[in-house]
Amino acid sequence: MNTFPEGDFYTNHFEKGADEHTMILNMGPQHPSTHGVLRVILELDGEYIVRAEPVLGYLHRMHEKMAEVKTWVQFIPNMGRVDYLHPLAWNHAYVGAVEKLAGIEVPERAEYIRVILTELNRISSHLLWWGAYLLDLGAFTPIMYGFDDREILMDMMQKATGARLTYSNFRFGGVVHDLDDGFADKCTEFIKRLRDRLPMYKDLVTDNIILRKRIEEIGYMDVDMCNRYGATGPLIRGAGVEHDTRRAEPYSIYDRFDWKVPVYYEADAMARYMVRMEEIEQSLNIVEQALEQIPEGEHIIKKAPKPTWKAPAGEAYFSTEGARGKVGIHIVSDGSKTPYRIKLRAPGFSNLSLFAECAQGTMLADAVAILGSLDMVIPEIDR
Repeated sequence: MNTFPEGDFYTNHFEKGADEHTMILNMGPQHPSTHGVLRVILELDGEYIVRAEPVLGYLHRMHEKMAEVKTWVQFIPNMGRVDYLHPLAWNHAYVGAVEKLAGIEVPERAEYIRVILTELNRISSHLLWWGAYLLDLGAFTPIMYGFDDREILMDMMQKATGARLTYSNFRFGGVVHDLDDGFADKCTEFIKRLRDRLPMYKDLVTDNIILRKRIEEIGYMDVDMCNRYGATGPLIRGAGVEHDTRRAEPYSIYDRFDWKVPVYYEADAMARYMVRMEEIEQSLNIVEQALEQIPEGEHIIKKAPKPTWKAPAGEAYFSTEGARGKVGIHIVSDGSKTPYRIKLRAPGFSNLSLFAECAQGTMLADAVAILGSLDMVIPEIDR
């Protein structure tokens, strides 16, 4: 059995319970499939996983503590750094909670802009997951196609938000900038392009027997396991539960659009893959309808809160559907210009928590396929 330095508390603690015939192995934080910032300690019996323990702490930045020393407005950019792949879901949850607390009415046009940008951001997140997941499994070509489409999206998002990654353009009472005259046309062109490309994605990857042999019947996470750990998003929908915060706890204007909640019942890595691929199509449907329905009007209220604005005393909770599941933000105000307390509910934390149980009895080679199917963004988990 391998031995480790005395200073490594996690490994030494884990090693105490190991059998003399098993081996302790570190997967990460340098392993490519853990994306550089997640460490998983594994106890192996040959090629099979006996125990698994994720170790966090490599990216902890204390967002919740930072909220206590920033004004309500100053804290908005932090949301773009929690989940950098779908930051607008976090932006929406935070401004929604503050608007709920303060009774701020958002202009209808602003709600449409928020939905359009958030759904485009969801597509961008899923495209990156798709390419990176396949790269982790050994397929190089798909990420080139995924980033080709994502580059167009990022150009559009940059023009609308001023950023290419850590978007932060939602404000209390609306959005920073209105959409320009050419945005709708470019968006319509992109929708057509991606719809034409999705069948190619299906032929190249989804129906590829190599992929199917690698992720079908791997990483079984049934409804009971998801419920015990609080797993949401593609994990719970891949286990056969039609739960999506946009539908289950309606917010903004999502109830005005015709779209479906993709559900698969196999509860394996392939099911979670299929849910995300179909969510791309559904997001395209939502964006297309929003572009057709978007009204004229203001994109933000005239007296939007300034950096020194004081929120009324009280508390509020607001949740949105992020690319990885349910994003929840609970805010508490004592009537001052800084939050008294902010609690962030990250879907990735709950989703990762079930890996230890799910991985037991699986082969080491399947650990990468299981971890990748969770679509983890470590800064969100280690917020």
